Amino acid sequence: MSPPELIELDHADFVTIDTIGPPGQRTFYLQAGQDDTLITLVIEKEQATAIAVAIENVLSRLGRSEEEPELGGLDLIEPVSPLFRVGQLKLGYDEERDMLVIVAVEWTTESQPETRVHIWASLPQMAALAHQAATTVSSGRPSCPLCHEVIDPGEKHVCDRGNGRKRLYADAG
Repeated sequence: MSPPELIELDHADFVTIDTIGPPGQRTFYLQAGQDDTLITLVIEKEQATAIAVAIENVLSRLGRSEEEPELGGLDLIEPVSPLFRVGQLKLGYDEERDMLVIVAVEWTTESQPETRVHIWASLPQMAALAHQAATTVSSGRPSCPLCHEVIDPGEKHVCDRGNGRKRLYADAG
């Protein structure tokens, strides 16, 4: 079996999370670039949420939660050609470099070597990524405030948590 491939963006020029497709059918992407290298990965909505929360938590622990995000240039660069689907996302901090790293590990079967991508970026870049990811996730279909089930547009939502006796009907449209 061949060793896993490692792709490293030592200091990404940009990093973003965005989607393609209408709510309910969106595909989430993590994209980063450095010089002539562009990496696009397919991620899950939950992974986008988790990385945003993890970045915010690390910045808070570092006393840098007020880090000014580097906004702008957060749209996906076309053409969007994913390298792989992410099975696992990790976040790390290098104190000496004062940078965060996202480690994306390919979703694969046990018999295949997994590809890993390391995306190193500044704290302001990562603050912007966390903001972008949270905004992207929240722009999808609304969730019921009681049961947290997704409400499809134009359909009635029957919530079992109404008040114990009756069902709450919420119109998503």
